[in-house]
Amino acid sequence: MSDFLYLLENEVQIAALSFLVLAYFVRLLWLFRFRPFKERTFPAGDPRRGAAFSLMNVAMPWAMESTRKRPGFYAQFVIFHLGVATAIGATFIIPYSPEWFTYDIIMRLFQIILAAAFGVGIWRLSRRIFDPRIRLISSLDDYFSLILMILYFAVAFFAVPNDYHRREWPLMLFFGLTAFFLVYVPFSKISHYLYYPFTRYFLGKTMGHRGVFGRRTRK
Repeated sequence: MSDFLYLLENEVQIAALSFLVLAYFVRLLWLFRFRPFKERTFPAGDPRRGAAFSLMNVAMPWAMESTRKRPGFYAQFVIFHLGVATAIGATFIIPYSPEWFTYDIIMRLFQIILAAAFGVGIWRLSRRIFDPRIRLISSLDDYFSLILMILYFAVAFFAVPNDYHRREWPLMLFFGLTAFFLVYVPFSKISHYLYYPFTRYFLGKTMGHRGVFGRRTRK
């Protein structure tokens, strides 16, 4: 392994990850400056049950009309985000537990997930480009972030074998893109996952109070 690749896999990643954590810490401090309004409507349900329902909604496709009627949309959502988790996992496995990828079944499983996520990314990009309804609400950051993710899945696919003895360029591209993402994400739409638990909690608490979320069904 070259000194440059070693630097990318270790010191550069740690520095970029530290920046990400610091940026998120600052954003959370800003977020917690705001206090939610006290609900003034008559209580018709359980706020805690509503908050729990809202937080788990992402894992309940039957609870949303869009995914209940079009399960393919939920499937591509799961595949895409599973690919994100797989790529992130590879950034830690390669430098710190490389023996995992000496098992062919693990390495191939990672590649299958990344290839599937790449295909979903291409489909998402084409839909964003050619569907006039989606194109109307898309920003430059939407396109840029999605293209970066597609590229990231492709590079991760070739980097996972961790074959630095024969070729280092896939690993250099992979960890170079990872460092870029860690710095870029706090300022892009990809940071939506930071706010997800807070927005879902307060939405669920409010809708639970009003009896909309988490309502008990009677037989």
